Amino acid sequence: MPLVLLAVLLLLTACGGGADLPQSTLVPRSDFSADLFGLYKNVFWWALGVFILVEGLLLVAIVRFRARPGRAEPKPVHGHTVLEISWTLAPALILVFIAVPTMRTIFSTAGHAPEGALRVEVIGHQWWWEYRYPTLNISAYNELHIPVRTPIQLDMTSADVIHSFWVPRLGGKRDLIQGRTNRIAFRADSTGEYWGQCAEFCGASHANMRLRVFVQSDSVFQRWVDQQRASPATPAKGSPAEAGQQVYRRSPCIACHTIAGLSQGRVGPDLTHVGSRFTIAGALFPNNAEILHRWIMNAPAMKPGALMTPQSLSPQDLDALIAYLQSLK
Repeated sequence: MPLVLLAVLLLLTACGGGADLPQSTLVPRSDFSADLFGLYKNVFWWALGVFILVEGLLLVAIVRFRARPGRAEPKPVHGHTVLEISWTLAPALILVFIAVPTMRTIFSTAGHAPEGALRVEVIGHQWWWEYRYPTLNISAYNELHIPVRTPIQLDMTSADVIHSFWVPRLGGKRDLIQGRTNRIAFRADSTGEYWGQCAEFCGASHANMRLRVFVQSDSVFQRWVDQQRASPATPAKGSPAEAGQQVYRRSPCIACHTIAGLSQGRVGPDLTHVGSRFTIAGALFPNNAEILHRWIMNAPAMKPGALMTPQSLSPQDLDALIAYLQSLK
């Protein structure tokens, strides 16, 4: 009895459904993820049926044919044509019932969106994400913004090693390979924030290569697009932000990062609208003054393998630089 109770308790621990887990595959929020979840349920019920049948027959055999005092030794049976044909055909049929919906799902999620879909180019870097919207003439970094109930096509490649784009609630994994383009197409059915990450080992900070997807209403998404198209505001005369702009001009940052109208670095993420982002460093840390202080002074200590070298700035220059970065919205 204690073993039965333990088994029941273990079973109940798996019944949460994943609703409170940000990267659960059991709460689909797009047509792509719903197709995958439907396939999973189909395979699960077949597996459960096979398990019950096999374990049931095993228990019957154990109870019915167990050794008893005074019972004669069982006679060996050589060959049983009907039984052998049955246990060959039954698994073959089960595999057919699994293979057909599997192939349908593979083709339905192949990554070809309908005409008029919003196309986003996804580029994986060690260890951050770049998003380009060619039809909108804007870019984003680590945080992907898309409109709800709009077909989306992600055209994905890598700038260096192999990465894998994975947002469990919106779709399956796709590898990003340098020199090749792989695709995901989906239509999100609910607004919200959805977390994901790189699912292919890509170096020291693979586990720190996270991403965040904002699914927004049309009006909110359009406001975000307008914000990204706008040039960053000019710092007010005599403000800490203006002093920070001067610090930026003479710092090594200018060689690696782009700020519209000021610098054209290509090594790290574009900082033109960095102040409007919720996270930094591959969606790993919140974008606030305390984190920015630590990140600028010693990024590799916070994210192993980060290419951004530690900076030597006075406290006054560091505060001014952060004020400038936070003004870039």
